Amino acid sequence: MGGGFARGMAHIGVLKVLQEEGVPIDYVAGTSVGAVIGAAFCSGVSARELSEIGAIIRFSDFARYTISRFGLCTNDRLAALLSRILKVRTFEELKIPLAVTATEFVTGDSVVFTSGTLIDRVRASCAYPGVFKPVMVDGKLMVDGLLAHSVPAIPLKKMGADKVISVYFSAHWVKANPRHVLDIIGQCFSIAQANMSGAWRAQTDCLLEPEVDAFGFDEFGKTAQLVTQGERAAMAALPEIKQWLREPEMVRGLVPVGQLVASN
Repeated sequence: MGGGFARGMAHIGVLKVLQEEGVPIDYVAGTSVGAVIGAAFCSGVSARELSEIGAIIRFSDFARYTISRFGLCTNDRLAALLSRILKVRTFEELKIPLAVTATEFVTGDSVVFTSGTLIDRVRASCAYPGVFKPVMVDGKLMVDGLLAHSVPAIPLKKMGADKVISVYFSAHWVKANPRHVLDIIGQCFSIAQANMSGAWRAQTDCLLEPEVDAFGFDEFGKTAQLVTQGERAAMAALPEIKQWLREPEMVRGLVPVGQLVASN
């Protein structure tokens, strides 16, 4: 699951369809908002419950503006939100194996978390450069995972998934003129993300691109509509996904089916 800030609520719709249609989800990997939704889902929160939670979440529930040289906002409130939502506190306790991506600020190295405590690692994955302050994890400064894995298909393959569904939000932040510095930052990263998509696309068996062009990156109040867009994208791909389950190796249970559920 890739990043997309408020647009990432569409991930919930994808999960809802897969869950209701009985598609097995053996692994999840998430970047930014994909990490938030992925962590909740893997901890045991159903897609339907996520829809209800998402309907009442606003920007102020996980972030606040601050005076800092390192970012316009801090996502420290996300820790409290995750504490209320998550049913477990560590990767080891999750019902479904999860990978959360981040980027080490000093070295630029990709970081993929699969063990340890969840909350700060998910916060690090959401530390969008310039907007949110970096997050310290294990003595290292971390920023958003999108710089390394905008859609984490590669980490999912390394976990053991044979089939990967990638959820990508391709719409840019700005359609006309920017309103403020957040639009400038967001548009630049959106352009960069679109231009470096080759690696993860090569590891993707089914690409879902929910129609989110009409939604702003901060429109958390439109979660219900975003969930619907995720449902539509998943329903359109369902025949292809269900065909995987009829393949001989899948029927015998010899090969795990991996689902990638998205990325800010």
